Amino acid sequence: MNILYLDCGMGAAGDMLTAALLELHPDPEGFLARLNALLPDFVRVSAAPDQKCGLRGTHVSVRIAGDEEGDGEAHHPHHPHASVREIMARIEALPVPAGLRKELSEVYAAIAAAESRAHGQPVENIHLHELGSWDALADVLAVCMLLAELKPDRVVASPVCVGSGQVRTAHGLLPVPAPATAALLEGLPVYAGELRGELCTPTGAALLAHFVDEFGPMPLMKLQKSGFGTGKKDFPAANGLRALWGESGEEAETLLELRCNLDDMSGEAVGFALERLLEAGALDAYTLPIGMKKSRPGVQLCCLCRPAQRDEMLALLFRHTATLGVREERCARWALRRTLRTEETACGPVRFKRAEGWGVVREKAEYEDLARIAREKNISLREAAETLAESGRGGTTV
Repeated sequence: MNILYLDCGMGAAGDMLTAALLELHPDPEGFLARLNALLPDFVRVSAAPDQKCGLRGTHVSVRIAGDEEGDGEAHHPHHPHASVREIMARIEALPVPAGLRKELSEVYAAIAAAESRAHGQPVENIHLHELGSWDALADVLAVCMLLAELKPDRVVASPVCVGSGQVRTAHGLLPVPAPATAALLEGLPVYAGELRGELCTPTGAALLAHFVDEFGPMPLMKLQKSGFGTGKKDFPAANGLRALWGESGEEAETLLELRCNLDDMSGEAVGFALERLLEAGALDAYTLPIGMKKSRPGVQLCCLCRPAQRDEMLALLFRHTATLGVREERCARWALRRTLRTEETACGPVRFKRAEGWGVVREKAEYEDLARIAREKNISLREAAETLAESGRGGTTV
């Protein structure tokens, strides 16, 4: 499994993420050429060697008609503030694969929702100012493209240092983190650090929230390559974001089992609690029959989650059950590596789940797709699996 670890001890910004990932890319010059070919002629993305506090890295700059993003207060005809609709139209017009266009749209939709919330305006009335310019779109496009080409199996990031003090924006002086940045970072581990200044930008926050699978310490991995993307400002600490690429073998993942005993809830209420836990991202949630005090029958509700999900799962358990306390147990889970892909078959597009590791390879069709085939053909689930196998797609069992 290929793991990408992002060290956000000096925050995150679109240009820093781009530069750090570019150092991991096997053909950075070719990548920049492909990126620039997608952008208007007046937009140019370039990379150059840089140093921060003696550390060598790469700085990526985006120039709009010759001016670097963030240069002074001047604006020019090619650098207008754009509405959300205009940005989405630019994204829709890009000649990129549908999957990449979807990632771009989702990142900008999150930014628009955060700006809408921060300023109390409907999304359609939001103008993205700094984020609505071509340079910001170039940063987001670059990161989405780099991750699509690097193809990490898992993205992990450190807690995010956001900085402190105030930042000057088109709306005036705002506290750090800026309101939109804070909205995008909700649910993620953050801290202020000792430096004054904006370390995490809305673009950086949106990209982290969208692509990072887990926040925490660097996982055990065999380090293969590292990249360092520098920021524009100079601080007493090296201003940059590190990207570390490594490979993990079969290793145990640390998980939490959260458990509570219930004897005063209806079956429907317990089932609703299970649904909410799974909807919120619990790895598993289930019940076991138990006997309780005074011979009362009850159920034990168990929730399996990652350490970073603990607070969210605890809040859901207390909100949706009658329990007065939840027990926690840390455990190790050994798991097969899992991937999901879609194939065109005689029965239409079908998603196949593949699990491998420890000398084992298993593959099966996604239940929802098998169920669709069964309904369309008015056959059983087993017959749907057999139909797929007969059409040349083996390895599917029910």
